[in-house]
Amino acid sequence: MDSSPRFSTCLSWKRIVCSFFLPFILSGLAPSRKYKEYLISGEVRPQLPQYRFNWSHLTPLELKNRSMGLQTESIAGSNPYFTLGGHKFLIFGGSIHYFRVPRAYWRDRLLKLKACGFNTVTTYVPWNLHEPQRGKFDFSGNLDLEAFVLMAAEIGLWVILRPGPYICSEIDLGGLPSWLLQDPNLRLRTTDNGFVEAVNQYFDHLMARVVPLQYHQGGPIIAVQVENEYGSFNKDKDYMPYLQKALLKRGIVELLLTSDSEKEVQRGSIKGVLATLNMNAFQENAIKSLHKMQRNKPIMVMEYWVGWFDTWGSGEHKVTNADDVEKTVSEFIKFEISFNIYMFHGGTNFGFINGAINFGRHTGVVTSYDYDAVLTEAGDYTNKYFKLRKLFGSILAFPLPPLPEITLKAVYPAVRPSLYLPLWDVLKYLNEPVISNKPVNMENLPINNGNGQSYGFILYETPICSGGELYADVQDTAQVFLNETSIGMLNDDNQNLNIPEVRECQLLRVLVENQGRVNFSWKIQDQRKGLIGSITINNIPVEGYTIYSLEMKMNFFERLRSATWRPVPNNYLGPAFYLGTLKAGSSPKDTFLRPLNWNYGFVFINGHNLGRYWCIGPQETLYLPGAWLHPEDNEIILFEKSKSGSDIQTIDGPML
Repeated sequence: MDSSPRFSTCLSWKRIVCSFFLPFILSGLAPSRKYKEYLISGEVRPQLPQYRFNWSHLTPLELKNRSMGLQTESIAGSNPYFTLGGHKFLIFGGSIHYFRVPRAYWRDRLLKLKACGFNTVTTYVPWNLHEPQRGKFDFSGNLDLEAFVLMAAEIGLWVILRPGPYICSEIDLGGLPSWLLQDPNLRLRTTDNGFVEAVNQYFDHLMARVVPLQYHQGGPIIAVQVENEYGSFNKDKDYMPYLQKALLKRGIVELLLTSDSEKEVQRGSIKGVLATLNMNAFQENAIKSLHKMQRNKPIMVMEYWVGWFDTWGSGEHKVTNADDVEKTVSEFIKFEISFNIYMFHGGTNFGFINGAINFGRHTGVVTSYDYDAVLTEAGDYTNKYFKLRKLFGSILAFPLPPLPEITLKAVYPAVRPSLYLPLWDVLKYLNEPVISNKPVNMENLPINNGNGQSYGFILYETPICSGGELYADVQDTAQVFLNETSIGMLNDDNQNLNIPEVRECQLLRVLVENQGRVNFSWKIQDQRKGLIGSITINNIPVEGYTIYSLEMKMNFFERLRSATWRPVPNNYLGPAFYLGTLKAGSSPKDTFLRPLNWNYGFVFINGHNLGRYWCIGPQETLYLPGAWLHPEDNEIILFEKSKSGSDIQTIDGPML
């Protein structure tokens, strides 16, 4: 409130003023100075408000009249601001991605968001996971978007939906389905006919699910984002307006917004749509620029990055200072800036869903999406959490909910796999191989109803009868064998390999791994995996291939149960599957796997793909949700690419 001398002349005058302003104060409508007064003229910063925000009545279950959704208001003498249901409203948002969190833990994570003092949850919607094959949609189990949104409403949280089609999110191809890459002429994230036809089919299905969840229909969705960070891509001026119209004509009536960093916010904006900022700290210049760009609109920071993601071989796990996070959020509140913390809870890149970066070299994102977020990968409280809860508790006019109980962890007996199957023994349990005169990349394999292969490994076999200089463009990395003997590696940095002279014809085998498609920049356009083009030996193309797809889906492991497994030798070199039993007792709890002396591979528990481990770090453990464990015995299978290890330990905390 204004603390100028005219408010301290006499007690009676104070009472008159307080009685007049009290209803506004309780609804968060206390008078405040303009952005330009502080940010443009450079005057003294305001302090945290002495009044308390009160929007306890502005929750999905309490707010029955849904005639006025999230709107922007601008009146003389005040900052522009949001209103919800006609009441002034600041968005305290936190990001949780339902697809990165086991469904059994959704409620726990959302309750912790609410207990910290947040009023809104934001989530991306991953197109690639929801439409794995063209026209075949999956919104079941861990991908049940509607259940997640309704659970948020039940807990008392509003929802901002970020449906893409492109989402970035450090997920494979930025959330775009890999089958879009089958046509080399199709231009992603443009109004190219092939792309928008696919988007239209996806939006037809997705928005039919989303529309009933909107605020005006009694649901919790108060805003919808149009695409994501298009200002940094900016290949087609008609693309963003096209998507805006695509949402409107399918029944989206809530506030629309865009999201970009300071330098790209103008390029990524759309007329009539609220532009928001992404940043890693309070940036006055960025806020000034956005205010000049849309003077009558409130400022919102759509992504305040409280941490960052890790990539394989990048050194130490990235962390940020909790005091800096508290300070930045305090600044947002002082200036009445709505914000969304990215990430409140990061979760895990289970399976093969991780993306990659390529700024000169392709580097995959690690399995953990801990992000140094407000909650850890396993949903545990952090110093950031307690600092933010204390901050929010000091400026909210209602008591915060009690803290949900911590999630208990356990340490189980170490697992030493007793049985194994070399990759070559497993080939007969795969689906029928593809026979082709030339190599075929993953996306164009004639499998999965013509949709190709999205993730995992692909094995090319071809007979050769002479040695020489081999050349192959592999994406992303390949092990090369003569029969079952390893002769070298291929990747972006090394596309040539010397093949020794052979006395008789041998089987050349090239095992290629997709380590994650780039999720950011124009390079998404060129993310086909496997062998790209022909293999040559001494510049002569090699022809005649048998191609095996190793997607490692759940039904593959069901077939492996009928295989004749061998006892594990003391030391085995080469790709193989290793089988053991994790004994979890009668009441399984969360734990962390530490694959000691194993080099590189994936871990599967009861068919669930926990993701990639790799000795180069920084991540050294894999998060194992207790919800995925059975009482007592649990099947654990490692697919190790290079050499057998010793035990698989469990510990009660992560090593990131």
